[in-house]
Amino acid sequence: MSPVPRVRLSGGLEICRVLNGMWQVSGAHGAVDNAKAVEAMQAYVDAGLTTFDMADIYGPAEEIFGRFNSQCKSSGNDIPALQSLTKYVPRPEPMDREVVEKALQRSMTRMQVDSLDCVQFHWWDYKDKRYLDALGHLSDMQQEGLIRELALTNFDTQRLEEITSRGIRISSNQVQYSLIDQRPVAKMEKFCLANDIQLLTYGTLAGGLLSERYLGKAEPTSRAELYTASLSKYKNMINSWGGWSLFQDLLVALETAAKRHDCSVASVATRYVLDRPAVGGVIVGCRLGVAGAGQHIGDSLRSCSPDLKLTVEDHATITAVTRRSRDLVALIGDCGDEYRS
Repeated sequence: MSPVPRVRLSGGLEICRVLNGMWQVSGAHGAVDNAKAVEAMQAYVDAGLTTFDMADIYGPAEEIFGRFNSQCKSSGNDIPALQSLTKYVPRPEPMDREVVEKALQRSMTRMQVDSLDCVQFHWWDYKDKRYLDALGHLSDMQQEGLIRELALTNFDTQRLEEITSRGIRISSNQVQYSLIDQRPVAKMEKFCLANDIQLLTYGTLAGGLLSERYLGKAEPTSRAELYTASLSKYKNMINSWGGWSLFQDLLVALETAAKRHDCSVASVATRYVLDRPAVGGVIVGCRLGVAGAGQHIGDSLRSCSPDLKLTVEDHATITAVTRRSRDLVALIGDCGDEYRS
């Protein structure tokens, strides 16, 4: 088996190009057994998928990582190094040094680490300029060694330019990017390439909708059918993008490519985004500790394998569908604008 490919962020941290996403333990994707979630993490690490993405607002995600991290350290076994990317998502309030540092210390305690590999900062309201205060303090803490990589989540290109122009070094920006939502191509991609900023993408599999499971199926509309937060969120994105009929055409195109390469629809969809300029990694959600949930490690490994190379024919088949979709930049705005009014 080929080793999982890695990308080096601007501060020197090397992460897997497929990251294990932990939003799914927040409670909106099924009841989570924390002990079983910790236990389930080992299979990912054994497969070489050692990078975990979490947040201070993802329920017990940081604590679950912390318990696993502690077990690894105390086991005495030769465990590969883990990379832990968390998010700092503050409520609107004065962003003085004490407030910011207290939040990071809380994450460090939960994660059972002495410093943070990567802090990805999110802010809800651009009109409230205190995000610049927070980022100034985070940058200082990076210089002091508390944070290795300073990154963003769901910031648009305009704000990314504003922040970097102040001399704040940003390693990555986490944004939605998939065959359905290709808004990063409009502006974000060019700026990131010019400034050594990696895009870490989520929603790349549309919460599982980009899979064989939904090929040829009637449109899901009920809460029972859209039973996780991800399914509901990305079904709404499909509605905006072009609707269920066009989505079925996309699944047919992906299945055609998948058959050529003897892999899954999910692997093709992930590979497509991994190959895009400025994309450092794709975050694939893991329903750790959720009864009956599959983990799809094989698909993740296949998607980043050097053996999977999408051809000109594959791209033509896919583009023939995606070019018929609506312009999401015109409908929604730049990356992250869906979270802001």
